[in-house]
Amino acid sequence: MTALERGWYQKHRWCYLLAPFSLLFWLLATVRRGLFRFKLKASYRLPVPVVVVGNISVGGTGKTPFTLWFCQFLREQGFTPGIISRGYGVKLSAPLLVSAAHSAADVGDEPLLLAERSGCPVVVSPNRVAAAQYLLQQCPQVNLIISDDGLQHYALQRDLEIVLIDGQRGLGNGWLLPTGPLRELPSRLKQVDLVIANSGQHPLADGCMALQALQVVPLTTADIPLGAGATVDIIAGIGNPQRFERSVRAAGYQIKKQHFLADHYAFSLADFRGLTPPLLMTEKDAVKCRGFAQPGWYYLAVQAQPEPVLISKLTEKLNLLRSHYGY
Repeated sequence: MTALERGWYQKHRWCYLLAPFSLLFWLLATVRRGLFRFKLKASYRLPVPVVVVGNISVGGTGKTPFTLWFCQFLREQGFTPGIISRGYGVKLSAPLLVSAAHSAADVGDEPLLLAERSGCPVVVSPNRVAAAQYLLQQCPQVNLIISDDGLQHYALQRDLEIVLIDGQRGLGNGWLLPTGPLRELPSRLKQVDLVIANSGQHPLADGCMALQALQVVPLTTADIPLGAGATVDIIAGIGNPQRFERSVRAAGYQIKKQHFLADHYAFSLADFRGLTPPLLMTEKDAVKCRGFAQPGWYYLAVQAQPEPVLISKLTEKLNLLRSHYGY
C-alpha cells in the first residue's frame, strides 16, 4: 500500500492538502456526466441488456471473482453472457476477442483471467461501445453483456448497475481523488441497482459476499499439491493485497515473507528475488507469471459467495430484464 493509499484509509490529515485537485476532479466528472445526461454527448443502446459491474473507488473490491460467479449465475438463469473490458495498461487500436493464444501483456490480466475461468467470450477495448458491438458481431449467441469496471463509461447505456465496495476498508475518507480513493461521491450508490459489500458488512450495501478459498494450484505441471498448514512466501500485485494475505491465513497457511506490488503490476522473474518456494500468489497474478514460473510456485483460487438476499434481488432484476427484452 502506498503512502497515499494509507492516507486515504487511515484518514491522515495531510491528504486534505489535495482538496483543490479533488474539487477540479469533481467538476470535470460532473460536467462530463451532465453532457451525457442532457444528450450533448452521444450514448448508445444495444439490442441486448447491458449489466455494469463496477465500483466508485480505486483498488480491489472483488469485481473479478464476483463477475466469474455472475457469469455462471446468468447461465443458470437462461442467459448467454459475454464480457467487455478495458484491458488495463494495454494499447489497442481495435477491439480484440480474447483467446487462449493471448498473454496478459496482450489483453490485460483481468480479461485473460475472465476469459479462462468464465468460459464466456471476452472483448477488450478502451471504447466500450466498439467492444460491445464487436462482441455481438463475433458472438451472435450472446444475449447479455457484462461491462467490467464500466460504471463511469456513460457512452454505453446500461440496464443494471452493480457496484462492489470493500466491506472492510469501506470508502476510506469519503473524498474524491486524489484526496481520497473515490471516483464518484458516495451519493452515487443511491442511484445504482445493487450495492455489494465484499468481505464484510457496510451500511450503504444491499448485502455482502464472501470470498471462499477453493484450492491451491501449482503453476507448473511437475509440482505436487501444497500441503495444508505449510509455511509460504506470498506475492501480490492487486488492489487490496491485505485481503489476499487474510485469505492465505484463513486457508490454513503460515506466511514467512510477503512482497506486495501495485495493482496490475507487470511481473518479471527479478521481482521474485528474495522469495523462496513454496510461493503463493493470486490467480490474477498467476496469469502474468506462467511464462517464467518456477517449481514451487502456486496460486490460491477463490470463489465469490453472495448471500441469499443478493441472489434473490438479482433474480428479481434479471426476470424484469427478461420480460423487457422478450427472452
